[in-house]
Amino acid sequence: MKPLRKNVAIAIDGGGIRGVIPAKALTMLEAEVGRPVHEIFRLCAGTSTGSILAAGIASGADAPSLLQMYLQLGPRLFHRSFWTMMWLFRGYRYSREPLVRQFGELVQNKSLGDLWNAFPSTALVTTTYDLVWNRTRFIKSWKNEYQSWSVVKAVIASSAAPTYLPVMDGRFTDGGVGSYNNPCFLAAYELTHFLRWKHSETTLISLGTGRPPEHVKVGEPDRYSAIQWLPKVLETHSQDASDQQVTLVKTMYPDIDFRRYQIDLERPIAVDDYGASSELLTYGEKMGHRLLKDQVDSVQRAPKRKAPKMNKASATRSSSRRQTSKSGNRKK
Repeated sequence: MKPLRKNVAIAIDGGGIRGVIPAKALTMLEAEVGRPVHEIFRLCAGTSTGSILAAGIASGADAPSLLQMYLQLGPRLFHRSFWTMMWLFRGYRYSREPLVRQFGELVQNKSLGDLWNAFPSTALVTTTYDLVWNRTRFIKSWKNEYQSWSVVKAVIASSAAPTYLPVMDGRFTDGGVGSYNNPCFLAAYELTHFLRWKHSETTLISLGTGRPPEHVKVGEPDRYSAIQWLPKVLETHSQDASDQQVTLVKTMYPDIDFRRYQIDLERPIAVDDYGASSELLTYGEKMGHRLLKDQVDSVQRAPKRKAPKMNKASATRSSSRRQTSKSGNRKK
């Protein structure tokens, strides 16, 4: 693994239970550098499940504790019940109380102000979508208006995934609803314009939660029901926005040591599929090895189409046309 620079930041994507993937990778990072993650990162940015990990790190938790929390919390948070089946009538499937209790114990009910006023201070940034103001809001530990917020509140506001968990305070829903399910550009902007870190002295690590396979066939969307459309739109939007954020960081902040890590999933794994935990741990180990071997991800684009083959006669006619000037006369 290449040495980290003087200032190190981390940004972690949303993805529900797939947060097991970056959590596992972080345990391997800790073992490699010989320090807990909360001593490595001075800026932590996260969206949805990424906000849980980012806030946990900023609050002083180590990676094994975070991973263990995920493995224990999954069955409790995503417990199927009668109300899960009735989500169409009440708007969400699960209670957030298991997350509030277990994560609250981990972060010891700290406030955002506690994180910022600690020594050394840690900047925490989470995203949430404000349905009243109809825009994404960035919850920052250094802002006066948020310093009284508990770390738990910042996480609940960011991870209230539509149809899965209830809206918080009648207005806040999952930060991934906007364009920042991957908050790496937000982290780069924050360290540049607020923390004033020199790019030549900065490493930004960005961890994904798994890239779903391309499994939609031509014509398949024609048969989607209204219920099927919502998860498809959210998943597609968040993946496209995620790739855009990576491109923005690379383009606008080329001097930052930016390291993006992602894993291609062999099958779709729903955000509440805690039964896939062992599979996610395997993916997390793969991501950890990539992180330690500096095997960064590249933004996936549609494959290039091969140029059609031309027979000899077509090639001759094409060459002849290229040699014709704008006036229509042949060049000699």
